Amino acid sequence: MRAFRGEAIRLSSVWVAYSGSGRPAIKDVSLTVGMGKFVLLTGPNGAGKTTLVETCLGILKPLKGVAELLGVNTKSIKVVEVRKLCSYVPQDFMRPPYEFYTAGHVIKLGLAPLRPPLPYVDNLNDRVEEVANLLGIRDLLDKPIGALSGGQQQKVFIARALVRKPKLIFLDEPFASLDRGSRELVARIVRDYVKRENATALVVSHDTSTISNLSDATVEMNGGRILKVEGDLT
Repeated sequence: MRAFRGEAIRLSSVWVAYSGSGRPAIKDVSLTVGMGKFVLLTGPNGAGKTTLVETCLGILKPLKGVAELLGVNTKSIKVVEVRKLCSYVPQDFMRPPYEFYTAGHVIKLGLAPLRPPLPYVDNLNDRVEEVANLLGIRDLLDKPIGALSGGQQQKVFIARALVRKPKLIFLDEPFASLDRGSRELVARIVRDYVKRENATALVVSHDTSTISNLSDATVEMNGGRILKVEGDLT
């Protein structure tokens, strides 16, 4: 995977609306996040947090303004390749009870968009077991994902996000199904990964108490706008 030393995210006076909606979901948002940063994105329901994440990834395109992901304009076709350097765990991660893929298979699928050879993975199964051990889910690898609890599934999808060693990690409410001990464990694992790999993580969470003392910066949103930024984003 190529090294990257520039900005992870740059939004310049960005306005975004969902298709068919006459009302902007985010309005005149400017945000720059450097590499090696662990950022908390918070605010009430409907504040525009998920819209901001999807805009950063290029899933949603700006009506006005410019959005860049790892230095690439998200309106460019090149953003498809750059997105392979990112991992995203959305809120709607839950799989139904009849889903038969094992947890181990789900984690391995995190590597699917990448082309072989994968120089940082000497043994794929070893890498899967490594992230599973970090998250305390080694004993779940052979179990069907649909048979797991919400908290267990959430850890599996966070493991899938980490297994590909991304340069950017986007986690949307990653603590929603976890108990307090697991929330603190996941927050520390992601923070340590960011610092070790000089990656960047943008974590959407209502639970500011879990990561506020670990994050480099907190971005507060409401009404589709950024109200306040505390800490060091760059």
